[in-house]
Amino acid sequence: MNRLISVAVLSLAVAGVAYAEDAGGLSWTAPAEWKPQGERPMRVVTYSIPAAKGDAEGAELGVFYFGQGGGGGVDANVKRWVNQFQKADGSSAEKDAKTKQEKIAGFAVTTVDIKGSFTGGGPMMGPTTPKPGYRLIGAIVTGPEGDVFFKLTGPEKSVAAAEKPFRKMLEGMKAKK
Repeated sequence: MNRLISVAVLSLAVAGVAYAEDAGGLSWTAPAEWKPQGERPMRVVTYSIPAAKGDAEGAELGVFYFGQGGGGGVDANVKRWVNQFQKADGSSAEKDAKTKQEKIAGFAVTTVDIKGSFTGGGPMMGPTTPKPGYRLIGAIVTGPEGDVFFKLTGPEKSVAAAEKPFRKMLEGMKAKK
């Protein structure tokens, strides 16, 4: 009987964890409700995050790794991400961006938080129609083998709903063995 209970408890524990992912010498575990999408250019993985109540679409988390010293560095990426947003009047949302350097799980991390009209993924992604009411929470983690870029974007409510699980995922990062 005890063995049966142990198996049931183990099964429940495993059911709450989707799987671990890794890049740049880091490993992390995404929340089970975040579903990996198919392969996409330049991305290690892309997670589809369910829409929050009131949002027509969910958010997504793209994870990027370009190798040791690749990807343009922290400051260039923060600037690129911030420049993908504008205010309702079309002006830059740069002054509204919140950036912070901190230690998470023992790693140096730069975080970005910005709201406004999302204008797209950057010059390589082609022109897009701005999406008002969007938010980006990003984290650039300096891993043992280089920077790993976590970019969470979507409608504000869906990103807000994903904020705590995103933070928990970052706090659970480990150096890959």
